[in-house]
Amino acid sequence: MVSLYTFSQETLSALRKFRFGSARATSMEAIIYIIDKESYEIKAEDNQIIDSIESLIEELPDNSPRYILLSYPMKLPDGRLKSPFVLLYWIPPTSGQESRMLYAGAVEEFREKAGVSKLIKLEDEEEIENIEEEL
Repeated sequence: MVSLYTFSQETLSALRKFRFGSARATSMEAIIYIIDKESYEIKAEDNQIIDSIESLIEELPDNSPRYILLSYPMKLPDGRLKSPFVLLYWIPPTSGQESRMLYAGAVEEFREKAGVSKLIKLEDEEEIENIEEEL
């Protein structure tokens, strides 16, 4: 099956590097991904690692979907550290139908390329603020 969406080698190696690097992180790490509307390439918005929920909320657009890879280390009740690696699928209610369809079409492919087992759909900032409950 030929895909409409593409990933550069640079993006794929950055995905792997982030996945393995974030597994050892002691604090939250996230990277925002976009789909280029001209080339349908899925790529990091600016390769910046975001290190807090507040910063993540500030970076997300109010009217366009995004994918966010999130590593979120948490201490379990028994003291062990757990670092869930999840794909957040940001779809604000104000995003246009065309954008929604573009991102909906690629979500499973991106999830597979990123090596993420859990997908969480988010539609408002409050859901992001309460992300720990979802994890």
